[in-house]
Order: sequence, then C-alpha cells, then structure tokens
Amino acid sequence: MEKPKISIIVSTYNSEDWLRKVLWGFNCQTFKDFELVIADDGSGPKTKELLDLMQEEVFYKIVHVWQEDDGFQKSRILNKAITHCSADYIIMTDGDCIPREDFVEVHYINKEIGYFISGGYYMLPMNISKLITKEDIDAQNCFNINWLKDKGIPKTFKNNKLTARGFISTFFNTFTTTNASWNGHNSSGWKKDILNVNGFDERMQYGGQDRELGERLFNFGIKSKQLRYSAVCVHLDHKRGYRTPESISKNLKIRKSVKREQIVWTHYGISK
Repeated sequence: MEKPKISIIVSTYNSEDWLRKVLWGFNCQTFKDFELVIADDGSGPKTKELLDLMQEEVFYKIVHVWQEDDGFQKSRILNKAITHCSADYIIMTDGDCIPREDFVEVHYINKEIGYFISGGYYMLPMNISKLITKEDIDAQNCFNINWLKDKGIPKTFKNNKLTARGFISTFFNTFTTTNASWNGHNSSGWKKDILNVNGFDERMQYGGQDRELGERLFNFGIKSKQLRYSAVCVHLDHKRGYRTPESISKNLKIRKSVKREQIVWTHYGISK
C-alpha cells in the first residue's frame, strides 16, 4: 500500500464528544490523501470504542497511539505519535479543533522545504460547542459567520478568520501582528525536520511545549509561514484543569535557555 501524502496527529484525552466532531470534520476534507494518528494521553476505553466505530464511518485510516495515564504527558504521547506517522509531512492539531473542509488542502499546497506552517483557530463558547451536530459539520455551518451570529457570536475582528478568502486572507496572513510560532492546535512541518531536533521536550507539561519545539526548529534554520487566516479550525470550549503555575514557570525557564543558548536538540525527546 502506498504511504499517504500527509499524516495528521490529533491529540486527545477522555474527550469523546469533541473528538467525534473533529473526526467528522476530517471526513469532509477536499484533500483526502492522509492518515489520522490519534495521540491519546491515557484515555479510558471509551475513546478506543469511539475510534473503532468511527473507523467504519470515515474514509481515512485511523492509527490509535495510546499510553498509560500519568498526568499531563502530551509531549511524550506526541513523540510516540510522530514515530507512527508514515508520511513525510505532518500536520498537528487537537481533539477539540474541528477543521474546515479546506484545512488539509491549505497545509498541503503551502508546504515548502525549509519551512513549517503556523495556522490559527477560532474559539467557540461552550453553548455553541455543544450545539454543533454532524449535519452542521457536513454543511460547514460551524464555519459560517452568519450561522454563528444567529447563535449569539459577537461581531469582532477575529471573525475575519472565518470570512477572509483569497487576497484578503493573504493580506491578513502577511500583516498580522502574531508571530508564526508552532501551535499545537494547528501547525505542520516535515517529519525529518521534527526528527532533526528530536521532537518535543518531555520535561515540559502544560504551557508552551509546542512553541518550544518551534523555537528549536528556528535555531535549526527552519523558517515559518503564517497561515492563521487560511488554515482554519474552530476550537471547542473545555476546562483546563492541568494548567498549573509550576508547569508554566518550569516551561518558561526551558524556553529561555533554548533561546539564549540557541539549542536545537533536546536530550528529553524521541531519542533518549
């Protein structure tokens, strides 16, 4: 069997209702030559049951990579998932981000040797996150600003993430003040580049471990492309119980030394 052109890593933890919506979103993609690798940081059996059911429903292959629950160990499970990717190019996103139908295509056509891609997300409140049905995803309602306004979304500048197309999205991508960093919810890069910096630093728990990977890629000489107005997903609301001041401050220290010492390789990554 030929290997797919893209591997997509989706991280999850005990969040079947949201993951189901994300899997439906990937079933609507215009670009179809991909596999989905689920990076499962210790979910109970319900997640595997969902994936077995969904495999019958979706056109793409699902690879389930699971580890024992040992607290928030997203960096560790992402490293395991990277080694299970069979494509040369990897998109990473989260199990609470529904991709728009052109999501994979935008990453695919913009990929370039020597670059990684930084995409954006549009944050939804809890009431709308719950409302979205399979039909809404199939019809792409959850990316339609008029549909969202009917449900109570306020009018703000960030709505341009959903409405910008063509020249307008290129303009916003070019002039946004946000740095093109590696974002866990929507980024992509070459597998060989990720392996060349040894993946994620497994000392890092919640808070910036994705940015830190991007910072080491920069140190390695990889540049980034900003596509936050064209590679679009909607982010479903959830609690963040694993966010602690300790993990944030520890991670900031690691990131400071990465920048100061121009570190490329982590000794706490894929190769131990």
